[in-house]
Amino acid sequence: MAIKILQLTKKFPYPLKDGESIAVSTLTRSLSKMGCEYTLLSMNTIKHHFDVQTLPDSYDFYKEIYTVDLDNRIKPLDALTNLFSSESYHVSRFYYQEFKDKLIQLLQENDFDIIQLETLYLAPYINDIRKYTAAPIVMRSHNVEYEIWSRITANTTNPLKKWYLKYLTNKLERFEKASLTKYDYLLTVTQRDFENYQKILTAIPGESAPIGLQLENYIPAQIKPNEKKLSFIGSLDWMPNLEGLEWFLKEVFPLVLAEESDVEIHIAGRNTPQNIFDLQSKNVIIHGEVEDAKAFLNNYPISVVPLLSGSGMRVKILEAMALGRVVVSTSIGAEGILAKNSEEIFIEDDELSFAKTIINLLQNPDTLSTVHHSARSFIENHFDQDKNAWKVKEVFENLLNVNNG
Repeated sequence: MAIKILQLTKKFPYPLKDGESIAVSTLTRSLSKMGCEYTLLSMNTIKHHFDVQTLPDSYDFYKEIYTVDLDNRIKPLDALTNLFSSESYHVSRFYYQEFKDKLIQLLQENDFDIIQLETLYLAPYINDIRKYTAAPIVMRSHNVEYEIWSRITANTTNPLKKWYLKYLTNKLERFEKASLTKYDYLLTVTQRDFENYQKILTAIPGESAPIGLQLENYIPAQIKPNEKKLSFIGSLDWMPNLEGLEWFLKEVFPLVLAEESDVEIHIAGRNTPQNIFDLQSKNVIIHGEVEDAKAFLNNYPISVVPLLSGSGMRVKILEAMALGRVVVSTSIGAEGILAKNSEEIFIEDDELSFAKTIINLLQNPDTLSTVHHSARSFIENHFDQDKNAWKVKEVFENLLNVNNG
């Protein structure tokens, strides 16, 4: 008998152009093939609005799809008012009566076995869910959310902005920690994240379940010798991506150019801000949002991931490595992936070391070729989605056995 799952998401998980959408869609596709019956209830926000009528036929692994149109953009007046509230503004922006009403309707009309929440921002609905079903609630945590904002706060130099971000982060941290007691099971995308949650609540039921990829969709292009091209791809409406890219362009790339004057950095990302477009030059090529992230990554031998803040796992690193691209990342960017440094990935944390590693790779095509193969093998061994999904299926089956007594 199929396991009937109601999955809640804070944005529609298509197109597959960001880590969250890929993480949601790949796991759901695999579990669907294994006999899980998924119903999706998704917020369809103005910022990430998608016309569900245009979904391709291949996106066919949901039994039912429901969306609720919402405008949860940051509003200055709401942000100001929140200063006088104990609620986290990060989280309260995702709690809407319209979404709650649709959720209750689905719970009343269906008998779901599992309620699966994708990210902390669905946690405010747990009390509503409990009123209408005894089904176990599984939180799939993509990041330790307050850790992202703690790191952003630490990197902020403007005193007033730093104070405000710290204030918001403290409220988010309190909410995230308090929510741990409300889940029947917690799935994190990295072991590191799960261990961090265990430091807060030792006995929390859960485990890590890594993000995976449908590897048949990742066909590596051959590395071209002596091609001096780098790539960066990431949603540039996500602050850690923008922060890291700006650091790379200001502090790292000039050092690379000083040694390799003909090197190019190709930059792609949704909602690229104007100040990044203004940097366009013969060495800095801005593509904006690209139609096919895999094709973009495959065009360039070296992919840079210069994150200074963030949490969880960077799916774009997994995608680049699956395509045999040579990744140069900071430690924060590579958290949770556990690839061997200098063999399957390169990890550097200061501008000089980051630049020197890129220069050495550009000047040694044989190293590029060797790591090209090692990176792909690493992903095949650790991040095949079908293999990883069996672990989640067993979690669901165990929860149902316990729930059914």
